[in-house]
Amino acid sequence: MHNSSANPPAPTAAASDVVAAVLAFIAQDGCSDADFDGLALRLFAYQYANNQPFKRFCQRRGATPRSVKRWSDIPAVPIDAFKELPLRCEPPAATDRVFMTSGTTRSEVKGRHFHPTLAVYDRSMIGNFAQRFMRGHGPMRMGILFPTETVLANSSLAHYLALAMEAFGTAESRYFMSPQGLDLPGLCEALSDAQQRGEPFALLGASYSFVHLIDELKRRGQSFRLPAGSRVLDTGGYKGQSRDLPLDTFYAELSALLGIERSHCINMYGMTELSTQFYDAGNASVPSVKSGPHWIRSRLVDPLTGREVAPAERGILVHCDLANFNSVTTILTEDVGLAADGGFLLLGRAEGAQAKGCSLAVEEFIRAAA
Repeated sequence: MHNSSANPPAPTAAASDVVAAVLAFIAQDGCSDADFDGLALRLFAYQYANNQPFKRFCQRRGATPRSVKRWSDIPAVPIDAFKELPLRCEPPAATDRVFMTSGTTRSEVKGRHFHPTLAVYDRSMIGNFAQRFMRGHGPMRMGILFPTETVLANSSLAHYLALAMEAFGTAESRYFMSPQGLDLPGLCEALSDAQQRGEPFALLGASYSFVHLIDELKRRGQSFRLPAGSRVLDTGGYKGQSRDLPLDTFYAELSALLGIERSHCINMYGMTELSTQFYDAGNASVPSVKSGPHWIRSRLVDPLTGREVAPAERGILVHCDLANFNSVTTILTEDVGLAADGGFLLLGRAEGAQAKGCSLAVEEFIRAAA
C-alpha cells in the first residue's frame, strides 16, 4: 500500500540517526542488560517526542523520558491500537511500506504498521533467520506455500518469505501457492526431484497451507523421504483457512509425509505489529520454547493491572522490539504465555478474564490517545 503524498519528505536527521543506531545494535553479537536498556530508552524518548497518540497514552500513565528507567517501564500499547490510530513517528510518505493485519478477529478493521524504510525490518529478519532456521546451512532449494508480495503487497509474511527465498534460496526455489490455490503437482515434482538428487529442501509457509498439503498428500496416498538437512518452517495459526489440527498431530503428520525430522520442523511466531520474529528449536515435543534475538525482550503481565505475573504463572505476552523504531517498541499482545528456560511457551489466545483485560487496555488507550 502506498501513501498518495506526491512529494515524500526526507527522513529527519533524528530518524536517520535512530535507524543507524538500531542497525548497529542488531549487528552486534549480543548485548548486556544495560545496552538493551540504553537503546530502549533512546527509542522511547524518540517515540514519545514524535508519536503523538503514544505520547498522550504515556502521559496518562505518568511515563515520561524522565521517569522511565528501563525497558520494562515503557508502557505497553495494546496490539489492537494499531487498528485505531496511526502509530508512527515519521510523517506519511509515498515511499512508505505499510504492512496490514489479516483482520481475522475484526475483519472490517485492519491494523497498520508503517515502515518509512525496510532496512531495519530486513536486517532483523535476515540475521535472525540465518541463525534460527538455516542454522549455518548454505543456500537451499526452497518451496514457498504462500502468495507472492505482488499478490499480497501489504502482508508482512509475504515480504518475510520473499526475503527468505531471495537471501537463502537457490535459483530453483519457487512459489507453489497462488490465488488459485496450492500447485500440488508442481510441488510433488519438486519434492520428488530433491529426494532423487539427495539435496536438502526447505518448505516454508503459513500453518494452514501445510494442513492443505497434509490433506492432499493423504488423499493421494503419497509421501516423501526428503534428504537429511531438509526442513519445514510454519508460521501462524489456521485462521479459519483450514481445519484445526492439534500441534502434536500437525508435526507428526508433516514429519511422516515429508520424511523430515521433527527437530527440523520449526515454527516462527511473529506478527504484523512487530519487526522481529521468534523461533523454536524444532518440534520434537510440543509446546516448544520460543525465543528471539538480542534486540527483542518479552515479559508476562496481567492485562487488567499491567503488572508482571508471578514466576510459573500464565500471563499475556508483552514484547519490546527495538527494531520497531517508527511505531512503538512495546506491545501488549493477546497471546497467553508461560515463562520457560531460554524463552517462553506460547499457549494460545486470551480468553475469559484475560481477554476482557486486553479489551479494557484498548479502551484505555483510545481514551488517552485519541
